[in-house]
Formats: sequence, C-alpha cells, structure tokens
Amino acid sequence: MDQLVLLLALMFGALIAVPLGDRLGLPSPILVTVLGVVLAALPFVPDVSLNPDYILPLVLPPLLYAAVQRTSWRQFATHWKPIVLLAVALVFATAAAVAAVAHAIVPGMTIAAAVALGALVAPPDPVAVSAVAGSLNLPRRMVSILEGEGLFNDVTAIVLYNIAIAAAVSGQYSRGTAVRDFALSAVVALAVGVAIGWFGSRMMRLLNDATLRVGMSLLVPFASYAVADHYSGSGVLAVLVTALYLAESGADADDIEGRLTGAAFWQVIDTLVTGVAFGLVGLELINVFGTAAENLGQMLGWGLAITGVVIGVRLAWLLPAAWLARHTRWDAEAEIPGSVRETVVMWWAGMRGVASVALALAIPFQVDSGAPFPDREVIIFIAFTVIMTTLVLQGMTLPWLIRILGVGADTAIERELEHELAHAASTAARERLELLAEREDVPDEVLDRLMRRTVDLGMRISPDLADEERREAAAQRLERLAAFRRIQAEMMSAARGAVLAKRNQPGVDPEVVDRVLHQLDVRSPR
Repeated sequence: MDQLVLLLALMFGALIAVPLGDRLGLPSPILVTVLGVVLAALPFVPDVSLNPDYILPLVLPPLLYAAVQRTSWRQFATHWKPIVLLAVALVFATAAAVAAVAHAIVPGMTIAAAVALGALVAPPDPVAVSAVAGSLNLPRRMVSILEGEGLFNDVTAIVLYNIAIAAAVSGQYSRGTAVRDFALSAVVALAVGVAIGWFGSRMMRLLNDATLRVGMSLLVPFASYAVADHYSGSGVLAVLVTALYLAESGADADDIEGRLTGAAFWQVIDTLVTGVAFGLVGLELINVFGTAAENLGQMLGWGLAITGVVIGVRLAWLLPAAWLARHTRWDAEAEIPGSVRETVVMWWAGMRGVASVALALAIPFQVDSGAPFPDREVIIFIAFTVIMTTLVLQGMTLPWLIRILGVGADTAIERELEHELAHAASTAARERLELLAEREDVPDEVLDRLMRRTVDLGMRISPDLADEERREAAAQRLERLAAFRRIQAEMMSAARGAVLAKRNQPGVDPEVVDRVLHQLDVRSPR
C-alpha cells in the first residue's frame, strides 16, 4: 500500500464513519482515528511521510472557509465582546496555564516548546462546536458565541503557536519582537484577506456557471492563506477575512443553483478533510506510542494533567466572565449565556479537534541547528491525549448534560424571527406582483392565483401569518398543493428515467443527454 492508497483509504473511512457514528452514538472523528490506528498496525501499510510545513496550508483553509459559511460579519460585529473574551483572552489564559504546568511537570521541556503545546491545545474545535450546536437544539445566543469563538480562537492560537515554534526553532525569543510580529501578522492578514476577497468576488461575478463559482471558492481560501503566509501574515486570519468578505459581498438572491451546489460541495470537503486529519492522528499515534513505550504511563499522566488544566481553565474563566456580563453594562444586542446552567453547557462544549490535530502534526522535526525539535513526541502525545479525552468524554456526555440541566432553544424567539422573515418574504412577493400587474396585462384569474401564492408562500414558513379562517383555507390549498407536488414529482421522475435510459443507447451523445437531464433536475421539485 503506497501513500496515495493510504490517503484514499482515510477518505473512504471519513465517509463511512459519519453514518456509522450516528448509529453507534460516537463522534465520527473517533472512528476515523481508530481506523488510522488499525491501518498503522498492519504490516503492509507504510509509515506516513508528510512534510509538517504542508499540514496547516492544506488542512486549515478549507475547514475555516466551510465554517464561515454558517456565520456572518454582522453577527461577529454585534457580539464581538463575548467572542473576544473567549477567542482571544481565554486562548491566552489557557495557553499560559498549560505552558506553566507542562514546563513544571515534564522534565527538560523548554518554555518555547511548552508555549507551543499550550497554543495548540487552547482552541476548541469550530467543526465539533458547530456539529454540537446544530444537533442539540441549543439557544441561539449560545450557538452564536460558540461559533464565533470557534472561528476566531484559531487565529489567536495559531499566531501564538507560530511565535512559539519560531522561538523553539531559532533558539531566540524577544518579547518586543513577539508583540511586533503579532501585530504585523494581523495587519498583513487583514490587508491580504480583504484584497483576495475583493478579487474573488469580482471573479465570481464574471463566472456565469455555478460549478465554476464553486471551484473559485475552493481556490480562494488557499490563495489567501498562501499569500498572507508568504508576507509573514496570519494565514488563518486572512482566510477568515476573505470568507467573511465574500459572504457579505457575494450574496445573490437568484443564485439558487450556486447555493445548492456550494452547500453540498463544502459539506463534502468538510467531511473529507476532517476525516483525513483525524486519520493521520491514528497513524501517528503508533509512532508516538512506540517512542513512548518505556515511559508510557508517565506520559499518559502528563496528558491527563494537561487535559485537566484545559478543562479547568475554561470553567474558571467562563463562570466569572458570564456573571460580569450579566451584572454589568453590556451591549444591548450582545448575546451572552442567560444563566449558570447555560454557562456550564458552554464550558463542557469546549472540545478540542481538528485545529489542534493540524497544529500538532505541523510541529517541525528539526530546529535550525539540525537537532531534533525539543520533546516533539511528548508534545504530540500530550496533545492527542487532550484531543481524544475531550472529544470522547465531553462529546459523548454533552447531550446528557444538556438534558440534566434543561437547557434548550428559546423556540418563541425563533418562531418570532421566522414569522418576521415569512412576512417579509410574502410582502416582497406581493409588492413585486402588484408592480408587474401595473406594467403588464395580467389576466385577473392569473393575478388572483398568484396573489394566493404570496399568502401561501409566507404561511408555509410561518402559519401564524393568517387568521384562523384564512389559515384553514390556506391549509386546504397547501394540502392540494402537496398532492400536486407529489404527482408532479412522480411525473418528473418518469421523465428523468426516460432520458437517462437513452444515455447508453447506441448513437446517443451522452453530453446531450446530461444537458437535458440537468434541465430536468433544476426544474424538479425538491
């Protein structure tokens, strides 16, 4: 088995792990990690030979870009205070605490290596956080903070990580130089992120095909990361800025096919990249265990101690921060945990994941002098202990904790927002219809039918838009419409089947068949 076959096996495992994890009640990254361990134990599977310099540029840009699709710049701007407390201040506090403990308990570990360890285990995983928030029906204020933290904490952690790695590799450290590099990295990243975002948005407007625009969206995050990194900027922050810029400027209400294609594409990328990253953890674990065979128990103790620090610092930070936010002046629109119970859930949702994996695997093998990187195997072992412990322990017990504490989404607020959006959609459709009726000669029968459609449009989103009598009449119309759509779906299925059957017949051009089939696909009710 060569390296390419091994990579394909990990991708296959990443796909299979999703439904298997749902059936077993386990996070899919755990299953992919186990697959990596099993593969590494097989005698015919080669050792992984990945250049650490390629880990971050290949793994982080697509994952961050995919995660940004679930948020917006305006959401961050509204809730920047609680996000900064978690994504910046808490990352520094966690990294400092981990570095102090690691330097104290691991014999001979340098301060730079300890800070690198602290930086790579400090940020909770945005992928895991989004998955948890989406599946457990948490309140929107908690989801907003967790997603914002998950995005921006990577920026802080990776900049701190790069400074620590540079100090360990060069053997030199200056606090003034570190502060200067931190500020310069942020400024360069902001400039590059905006520039690449502007260029990407202009290019996407020139591309009149949804597939080409999705392809451009794949290239943009890698370009943003590479350019920022080349000019000593934070590649992660650049990707984040670029993705937010495109999300704000590239929205087109009529790009239906682009949204559907892009959403499906980025879900696939997210699944594959995350799976491969955790699969590499499993493959690397064998090497780490082999190196640590003589003092495995001691290293496991170090890993569990650092895990306790990571979990404890988050709780010690969140409880007073949330209390101060609730009892002092805060932005009226800022979303904060509404109670101690919600704060506890936010604490336990701080699972480590793929970002920490990528940072651990990206630790260089050697320093500038040619000597091995100090305690590289120890750092990786401790990092993987933290990742797997938090992922398994917190990921599997979080649903139970939420049920015990009785934390759930405020459905009244969500229904009110749905009602507001449904009213806006129905009103816009009706005003556009009235405008067209003034400009064109629309038959009364057609006009009445379309006017009823505007009411049905809103009521399908929020039934509370109409009074009881109109609601019953609309419900009857929707019932008839559902029957119409069901029959239409059967008709379109038969049409697609007839066209598809022609594809393998002699003398039939498959390209023409695919073109006709695409037209039927986009016109079929979903």
